[in-house]
Amino acid sequence: MPTASTPVATTPTPPVTTVTWEQKLGWIVRLEDQRLLRDPNPPPPVVLRPATRTEPVVYAPAPPSDLIRLLGDSESRVRHRAALAIGRVHLVEGVAPLADRLANDEQPEVREMAAFALGLIADASARPALLRALTDPLPLIQGRAAQALSLIGDKSDAAAIGSMVQAHVKAGALMGIAPDDLTYPLAPPVEAIRLGLYALTRLGSYDAIAADVLADSGQPVSRWWPIAFALQRVNDPRATPALMALLDTPGRFTASFAARGLAAQKAPAARTRFRELVEQRKAPTAVLVQAIRGLVNLAETSMAEPLLALADDSTADPELRQEALDGFTALATRQSTDLMLDMMTDPAPQVRAAARRALARVDPDTLMTALSSTDPDRDWTVRVAQAAALGKLSADRSAPLLRAMLGDQDQRVVPAVIDAIVAAKVADAEALVLRELKADDFVVRAHAAAALADLKATTAAQALIDAYRASLGDSTYVARAAILDALNIVSPPSARPLLQEALQDRDWPVRSRALALLKAAGVTDVGPASIRPAPAAMSTPAGDVDSPEWQAIVNPKYSPHAFIETDKGTIEIELAIADAPLTVNSFVLLARKGFFDGVAIHRVVPDFVVQDGDPRGDGEGGPGYAIRDEVNERPYLRGTVGMALDWEDTGGSQFFITHSPQPHLDARYTVFGYVVNGMDVVDRIVPSDVIRSVKIWDGVTASR
Repeated sequence: MPTASTPVATTPTPPVTTVTWEQKLGWIVRLEDQRLLRDPNPPPPVVLRPATRTEPVVYAPAPPSDLIRLLGDSESRVRHRAALAIGRVHLVEGVAPLADRLANDEQPEVREMAAFALGLIADASARPALLRALTDPLPLIQGRAAQALSLIGDKSDAAAIGSMVQAHVKAGALMGIAPDDLTYPLAPPVEAIRLGLYALTRLGSYDAIAADVLADSGQPVSRWWPIAFALQRVNDPRATPALMALLDTPGRFTASFAARGLAAQKAPAARTRFRELVEQRKAPTAVLVQAIRGLVNLAETSMAEPLLALADDSTADPELRQEALDGFTALATRQSTDLMLDMMTDPAPQVRAAARRALARVDPDTLMTALSSTDPDRDWTVRVAQAAALGKLSADRSAPLLRAMLGDQDQRVVPAVIDAIVAAKVADAEALVLRELKADDFVVRAHAAAALADLKATTAAQALIDAYRASLGDSTYVARAAILDALNIVSPPSARPLLQEALQDRDWPVRSRALALLKAAGVTDVGPASIRPAPAAMSTPAGDVDSPEWQAIVNPKYSPHAFIETDKGTIEIELAIADAPLTVNSFVLLARKGFFDGVAIHRVVPDFVVQDGDPRGDGEGGPGYAIRDEVNERPYLRGTVGMALDWEDTGGSQFFITHSPQPHLDARYTVFGYVVNGMDVVDRIVPSDVIRSVKIWDGVTASR
C-alpha cells in the first residue's frame, strides 16, 4: 500500500483547448468563399486522450465548420459575422435561422446584421420576420428590415415601410440636418429614415415617399440630400414641384439629385433654370453636369454651340468639359456641320470621337464623305466611336466601311464593329459575325455570340458549340458565358447539354449563369447544390484557415492603405479589409505585382464614377480570375471604392471611385475602401489619365 512518501500514479489531464475567434473567423470566410453553409467533409475529431477503463475518450473541440451552428455561438461577434456569411452564401436554408436571430438575439448588432443578411438572400419566405422587425424598438433594425424587404421586392410592403419612415420624420428626426451632410452613421432614427427612403425608391413607391417627406403644400419637409435622391430616383412627374424647390438648395448633392430628377422627367418647368445654371456657371460642377443632361433631354438645341465653347474652355472643371462635349454631340444640328468637320481633326481623341457621333446623327452624308477622304484614325477609341456611329446609319451607307473595319489590327475595335453590323442590319451580318466566333480575342468571341443571339441565327448552333469548346482554354469566363447565353436563345435543345456541363465549370460566374438559364427553362432537377462548393479563386490562399496566410487576410493587425499615383496626383485609399477581406487581398496582391502600373483610366462618368483597373483599356479586361462579392452594410457615399461587375460574383481588377453618393449601389456592389486623401485628384481625372503606380502600406512599410 502506498505510503505518504510514495507518489501515486495518475492519468495526465488533457490540455484545455478552445476554438478561438481567429479560427472561427477563418472558417466563416472559407465557407463564404465556397458558398456553403457547412463543410460537407468536416475533419475527423482529434483525440486528446484515449478512453481508459474508467475515463471516456477526450476529443479536441470540433472545428467551427457550420455557419448555422456559429450563428448560435456564445460570442456576439461570431454570431454577427456568421449572419453576414449566411447572407452572402445566398441559400434559402439560411432564412429560418437568420429570422430567429432577428427576433431573439440579445445583441442589437446581431439582429441588425440578420436583417441585412435576409436581404442578401432575398427570398420571400423572410418577409413575415422582416415586416415584424419594422416595428422593432431599435430604429437601425427597422431600417435594415426595410432595406431587406426592398431587396426581396414585393411592392405591397411599401405601405409598412412608409409608416416606419413617417413615424421618425414626424418625431423630428430630420431637424437640424444640413442638406449635404454625408456623415455616416448619423443618429439611429435618421439612419432608419435613410434606409427606408432607399427601400421605397427600390420599390418604386412615390405615394409612400411623398407621404413621408412632403408637407401638405407639396414642399419637402427637409432639404437633406437622400430626400432629393428618393424623389428623383422614383421618376414620377408628381415630384416636379418638390424637385424644383430642391434645385435651388445651396451645396452640391441635394441640388444635383434634384436636377437629375428633373432631367429624367424632361420637366419643361426646369428648362429656363437649366439654361441659367449652365450660362452663369456659379453652381457646383455636379449640379451643372445634371443641368446639361437636362438640356439634352429637353432637346434644347440652341445650347449646342455654347456647350462646345464650354468644352473648349481649358479653365473649366474637367468633369464639366467632358459633359459639355457630350451635350454638344447630342444637341448639335446641321447648322454646326462646319464645326463638326473641324472637330474631326482635333488633337484630342475624345473631340474627334464626338464629331463622328454628332455627324452620324445630323448629317450622315457629310460624315461618309469625310471618312472616305481620310485615313483610319490613329486612336483606337476614336475608331470604336466611329463604328458605333456607323451602326446608327442605314446599311447601304455603312456596310462597306464596317466590313473593312472588321479587319482592324486592334482587337478592341472589332467588338464595336460587330455590334454596329447588327445594329445597321447589314445584309450578310450572320456570315460576317460567324467568322468572328473563331477570333483569338475572347471579347470579340463574346460579342460575336451576343450578335448571333440578336440575329436569332438558328443555323449557328453548331458554330456556337464549337466556339464554346474552343473557349474552354480561356483564362476568363467572359466568352463561355456569352456563348451559353446565345446558344440558349438560338437553340435551347442544343444548349441543354452544355449548360449541364457548365454547372461544374472552373469559374463560378459560368456555373451560376448556367444554373440561372436552366432554372429559367423550367429544369427542376438542378439547384444550388449542383454548383457547390465553389471553385477556389486564384487570389484565395490554399491551405488551412489557421495558416498565417489565411489569418493575415481575415484578421489583420492593420487596415492597409493604398496610394494610387496618377497623372493628376496621389489618391490615398483606406482599404476596408474587415468588411471585404478577400477583395482587399486580391487588390493588394495585384498592386504588389505592378498590375495597375501604366494602366489608363478607361471610364469617367461625371457626377458618378471614375473606373480603372482594366489592362485592356476597353472595360473588358481583368486579372484572369473572378472573385466573389463581399457585399456589406457600408453605403456608397462620395469617395467610396467599389468593385466593378459584369453580374453577381464577377469582380476582378476593375474598381471604381464614386464622385457623389450612389445609394442604388448599396447592398449590391462590394465596398472595399474609402478615399481618405485626394478626392480633388479624383475630380480632376479624365479618360486616358494613367495610374503610374500603386503602393500598399500595411502598417509597417509602404511597398508595391
